[in-house]
Amino acid sequence: MRSKKADIDRVFHVLGDPSRRAIMQKLSAGPISVSRLAAPLAITLAAVIQHLRVLEESGLVHTEKSGRVRTCRIEPAGLAAAEQWIGGIRSLWEQRLDRLGDFLANPDNTD
Repeated sequence: MRSKKADIDRVFHVLGDPSRRAIMQKLSAGPISVSRLAAPLAITLAAVIQHLRVLEESGLVHTEKSGRVRTCRIEPAGLAAAEQWIGGIRSLWEQRLDRLGDFLANPDNTD
């Protein structure tokens, strides 16, 4: 069983590549064939397939072959580790900023 830290590290590492982020952005519109996915990208079809393999191994993308067409889609559960981590950080900073706002709103604190 992988640790949550390993999941978060893996997701951020995989999404650290601009080509993979572009692929994820394109897939956010819905499932698409690999050839249609690769068409607007400034990389070769072979490179797109390699990036998709990395995205699939990390659990961010699912691909399925039907006949000669391979279709890709985002796997929402793969983003859960990053989403939880970001949510925790956001919550922490919202609490801190709320306390700061309360502190600044109290006239007794602004000497």
